[in-house]
Amino acid sequence: MRPVPAWAALSVVAVGGLASAGQSAANAELGERVGNASFGAAVNVTTGSALVLAGLVALPSMRAGLGKLRRARLPWWAYLGGLGGGAFITVATYVVPVVGVAVFTIAQVTGGSLGGLAVDRTGLAPSGRLSLTRPRVAGALLGIAAVGLAQAGRPIGDLAVGALILGVLAGAAVAVQSALNGRVSAASTTAAGTAVNFAIAAPAVLIAASLLGAFSTGWSSRLPSEWYLYTGGPLGVVIVVALLVGVRAVGVLRTGLAIVAGQLAGALLLDVLIPGAPAATPALLAGALLTVAAVAVAGRGTRRPKADAAPRFP
Repeated sequence: MRPVPAWAALSVVAVGGLASAGQSAANAELGERVGNASFGAAVNVTTGSALVLAGLVALPSMRAGLGKLRRARLPWWAYLGGLGGGAFITVATYVVPVVGVAVFTIAQVTGGSLGGLAVDRTGLAPSGRLSLTRPRVAGALLGIAAVGLAQAGRPIGDLAVGALILGVLAGAAVAVQSALNGRVSAASTTAAGTAVNFAIAAPAVLIAASLLGAFSTGWSSRLPSEWYLYTGGPLGVVIVVALLVGVRAVGVLRTGLAIVAGQLAGALLLDVLIPGAPAATPALLAGALLTVAAVAVAGRGTRRPKADAAPRFP
């Protein structure tokens, strides 16, 4: 398979970031309507898994990818990437009400940037080992600063240390998710990597949602009728595919920064389209542009590693 050019991969990842902004808005609104924040996460993985299952039934190429994966003999832990995404969704439902969206976003981007540097340095992702260069470190720090700027003036909740640590860990979990799913995809196909992600994430999220009371008595009577509130799952499929494309081409760090750039652009778009939403601030626009600069800075002097550059883990 011919390698995807960096600019094309980053464009796909930015679309994934736009999808992430829409997913977060849909899940949050659905959880609020039903009366339990984790309900949105449960619906997210359920509808996403249903879409992937439909793909398995309808697309022979998707089944062939899973067959190829069975012959790849990857280590068992390579299949656990979905746990990172499941952890992120679940942690967000708990932490956001405590510290607010702004602080959580900064915390998870901090964790994602530091985790991306670490994952790329160890060569866990299929893009191979990427050195801890000054431009990459500068790009990570610039991305964190950009998100902090974008959240200026937004509501802040209680600055609970435990919740902040969970937010940072959630961001790091997504970095590991991207790397592991990328390894699965590299050994088979992007479709197979997506299927494995949802197969692992769905049970974990549904168990967590049940423990958090998402399916308490009477939940079905509170379901809203608006169709767009149930789009979190399909958007999640878009996000996972975008992450897989990005990680294989440019590594975990730049993929994470590009996702954030798309998220901030999506936030700007949602502020314009949703009636009654807060007006987009100059800080949000500046933060979005600064994140794009962070993606560019992190890529300076980075060469595509050779196919055998990634270390072989037992």
